[in-house]
Amino acid sequence: MDFSTQRKKPATESVLPMINVVFLLLIFFLMTTRIAPHAPFAVTPPVTALETSSEAAPILFLSAEGNLFFEGHTGDAALHAVGLRAQKDAPVTLRADAVVEAATVAALLAKLRGLGFRKINLVGQNG
Repeated sequence: MDFSTQRKKPATESVLPMINVVFLLLIFFLMTTRIAPHAPFAVTPPVTALETSSEAAPILFLSAEGNLFFEGHTGDAALHAVGLRAQKDAPVTLRADAVVEAATVAALLAKLRGLGFRKINLVGQNG
């Protein structure tokens, strides 16, 4: 007769709960992340005293040289594209460089108004 005790293998801890938590965190961060469009050129917005943030789409870019850019379109084609894509009730965001003359920005605002936009957000830096 053999009265020796059988050796039990030590219980290994399951990594399944840890994997579940990692995937849940991954899904959480993917769902809460806002992916902003990449700026086509460097734009330094003018300094403003307001602390409002304009996070609305679509975003129209105006460079220091006066060039317009919107989702791959430049110049008047950018204005046409923003007019087609955007809803007229929703605001359009204008990211103009700080060195652009006020007359250029005013003319662009008039063109946007002519396209039917009632709300236009001009992006600036807090300073």
